[in-house]
Amino acid sequence: MLSGEKILITGPAGRIAFPVAERLARDNEVWGIARFSDPKQQAEVEALGVTTRKVDLATCDFGDLPRDFTYVLHIAANFEQGSYDRAITINAEACGFVLEHCRNAKAALVMSTLSVYKPHPDPWHAFAEDDALGDIMLPGQETYSISKNDEEAVARYCARAFNLPVTIARMGAAYGDRGGVPVFHMHDLAAGRTITSRSDPLPYSPIHVDDIADMIAPLLGAASVPATIVNFCGDEAVAVQQWVPYLADLLGVTPQIAVKPIPGASVGSVGDVTKRLAITGPCKVTWQEGLKRLAQQLYPGHVQRSGAHAGE
Repeated sequence: MLSGEKILITGPAGRIAFPVAERLARDNEVWGIARFSDPKQQAEVEALGVTTRKVDLATCDFGDLPRDFTYVLHIAANFEQGSYDRAITINAEACGFVLEHCRNAKAALVMSTLSVYKPHPDPWHAFAEDDALGDIMLPGQETYSISKNDEEAVARYCARAFNLPVTIARMGAAYGDRGGVPVFHMHDLAAGRTITSRSDPLPYSPIHVDDIADMIAPLLGAASVPATIVNFCGDEAVAVQQWVPYLADLLGVTPQIAVKPIPGASVGSVGDVTKRLAITGPCKVTWQEGLKRLAQQLYPGHVQRSGAHAGE
């Protein structure tokens, strides 16, 4: 665990960064930067003991933000659609400005995504770090995988140019009480909505935010020049068609899944975790345990009525 460090986190109100900031703020001086267009989110982050500054990554005007951070976690991501130029500016160029601002840090972690991989025809294919890169080709995410590939290139340059140890962590399906694909499906089930899947099966490598927070320190410890690239996802490959019935049983509802194929798009997002296991060790939270815990937290009445023993 990290202790006594001065740590910068970008996007600290997000579903991944918030629990990481919460964990790190217990024993470190943590700063967080974001636009904070919602004052309530800024107040929520500050309540963790995090010092905040308003910074728009589209311009990267850091104002009075210190430079003497010992570690940097660049987790913020832009999911806006419609403009490749804006996506590249925020996801790629901003990464360079953040790492340049903190170029004297001990190490930096840049959060990327399994979406950088070229789609594979086998939905259960476990993407390894040296697999082909490409465009995930998903409607609603047209600019994302391209701009995150660009971000990785910028991060790799910064590691070498600034002699800054960097870990590029390709995140899988992160989930927690602030969201994530399985949690969005939980909300759909609770509301009686049909869940849409682009393939059957549609597998992911879900990882609980508790495991994410646990693994930050060892992943920073693995940072290097040139940059270390590692898949940051759960140990278990699980399909939507597996977790939806499990969640439905927890909530005591009947699931409805509609399959709507998207020609050319990725039909799976499973990561090979061999390299990550050597760095962090195994996950502590199974997908069943993690989803049950969240169902009990978010929909306690439903779970109490249903018994909530599916898959155990």
